[in-house]
Amino acid sequence: MSIQWFPGHMNAARKKAAESMEKTDLVIEVLDARLPAASSNPMIEQLRKQRQRPCLKILNKADLADPEATKAWLAHFNAQKDVHAVALSCKKPADVAKVPGFALKLAPHRGTPLKPLRMMIMGIPNVGKSTLMNALLKKRVAAVGDEPAVTKSQQRLYLGNNMVLIDTPGMLWPKIEHPTDGLMLAASHAVGVNAIIEEEVATFLAELLLARYPQLLTARYGFKTDGVDPVGVIEGVAQRRAYRVKGGELDFEKAAHTLLIDYRSGALGRISLETPQSRVELLATWKPPESLGERPEPEVESDDD
Repeated sequence: MSIQWFPGHMNAARKKAAESMEKTDLVIEVLDARLPAASSNPMIEQLRKQRQRPCLKILNKADLADPEATKAWLAHFNAQKDVHAVALSCKKPADVAKVPGFALKLAPHRGTPLKPLRMMIMGIPNVGKSTLMNALLKKRVAAVGDEPAVTKSQQRLYLGNNMVLIDTPGMLWPKIEHPTDGLMLAASHAVGVNAIIEEEVATFLAELLLARYPQLLTARYGFKTDGVDPVGVIEGVAQRRAYRVKGGELDFEKAAHTLLIDYRSGALGRISLETPQSRVELLATWKPPESLGERPEPEVESDDD
């Protein structure tokens, strides 16, 4: 299943963000710590590099992610030019209180009443931007919801006399290139429910959990995973939770939903869907599909032995 979700307001948000970037000193990109690369919008990277703006990458929901994977991601991002990455939870005031200091280190020439530090907060839907805004300002200024794309317009707000925050709507991008990225985003609830089939997303998640975190499945649901396939995982959830439809058949749909909710809430444990190494492997092995109606170029025989 190839997942694509780009509502009309996201296109408008992209155009507005491009305009506002000119008067911004720093980009704060909020990522999901469980899938930092898949949750990074390539349009954001393109916009900020065009304007040569430094970036503070916040790996939010770090309390739900695998600590070892997060450590690897921080090293990966902090090796990049004009980037500083931190892992935290935007729901923890003590974590959020450190963000202004991190930002000032990336733009030390700003941050005074005459030259306030102008920070644009960006990221994909449902990653925690509004929670970060509210925590920074210590009041509710942005709507927070469990559904993606709650924020649909830009806001400009002041953090004391020395900092300006520009909150932007959550943006995906017009074409998600790697199918597994779409599935990871869907599993983590960054894609609207009308764009996905939960049973397929849960089957993808079950396959990944079997490969990397089988012990968490056993701890949560009480069945052994030896010899079990992804469909068997969801059936096991249905059996353990006594989910059945009329007639006695297992309720696969309800079990799939439960698996996704348990992952999203952290009830399954601390899980990362990707690591820098798995990302390298994905990019090395993935080949884009041929365009419909196009034929591959014929191979040219070489005269060399």
